[in-house]
Amino acid sequence: MKFIDEAKIYVKAGDGGRGCVSFRREKFIPRGGPDGGDGGHGGDVIIRASLSRRTLLDLKYRQHHVAKNGSHGEGSKRTGKDSQDMEIVVPVGTVVRDAETGELLSDLAADGASFIIAKGGMGGRGNARFATATRQTPRFAQPGIPGEERWITLELKLLADVGIVGLPNVGKSTFISSVSAARPKIADYPFTTLVPHLGVVRYGEHESFVIADIPGLIEGAHEGMGMGMQFLRHVERTSVLLHIIDVSPESHEGAWHDYELINRELELFSPDMRKKRQVVAIGKLDLTVTRERWKDTVDIFAQKGIELLAFSAATGEGVPEVLRELIALIPAQAAFRGHDAASCPRNAHDAASRPLNAGERDASPEERLS
Repeated sequence: MKFIDEAKIYVKAGDGGRGCVSFRREKFIPRGGPDGGDGGHGGDVIIRASLSRRTLLDLKYRQHHVAKNGSHGEGSKRTGKDSQDMEIVVPVGTVVRDAETGELLSDLAADGASFIIAKGGMGGRGNARFATATRQTPRFAQPGIPGEERWITLELKLLADVGIVGLPNVGKSTFISSVSAARPKIADYPFTTLVPHLGVVRYGEHESFVIADIPGLIEGAHEGMGMGMQFLRHVERTSVLLHIIDVSPESHEGAWHDYELINRELELFSPDMRKKRQVVAIGKLDLTVTRERWKDTVDIFAQKGIELLAFSAATGEGVPEVLRELIALIPAQAAFRGHDAASCPRNAHDAASRPLNAGERDASPEERLS
């Protein structure tokens, strides 16, 4: 399934039914009087978040959503039927904004959360409502009130406890595939990852957390360079960032330069991003050139007051230590606790996901990587 995290749609609530102009005409009952009923209410348009959805693909290609109108009133004081509400189902983590003003309308961050995006119109009153002692035969009724309508934008921000950030091709996808059941595409060229991927990491007996692999960032990403800031919104909800650095390339300008570059792009996208707690680690420790450089790099970061870890996702060396650091920083209420890992979202890109292996997931990260 194609991963879509943005959509612009038009919503229109149902109009209220019009009131009825009617007079009672019945044998042996002269001057029966007005008996026009009221119109029914138009249907609301409701947006509801559900874990059954992973992307906004359905809404990308079906842009118009119009609820049904209420039925008109009838004689004998019969009220028109209220229309059913229209429900639009979106993934958990969807942000709803007004397309014209950009105003934030709702943030659907929990399963089952809902929001009335367009309210249906009220039905008009029939002429029976207007009968008085001095106006006994009103020959008019109210029309129904039109339902609300608007264009809205939907933005999906993935829900994850840990977000993996770094330059392209530093080993982010290899790391998430080694600690979870996520299977993103892995290759030796930049921008292999084109969509975010989610994985569930089990630790302890019943605890787990969700980790997100974000496509690589480059200088100028906040201005649209490379993959741009298209996926940076997915990092906003994370509690902790795993910042992976690669010191193996010959043209490498230095680990500290890469570290500052990524953090600068995050801060330019949103000042709150720089405030997020980070675990900084050097990847590809299985490479000879990385082993030759990593100790000097650790000293440089230590002088800046930053602890630098090192790991190899290919061999598993150092991965348990990285996971322990992440677990220590994740708020207790943020992690999935007491849940079957198979019920948690694993991968935002359904085509790249596979069913969780129960035996594999029951093992601790240390056991799996040993």
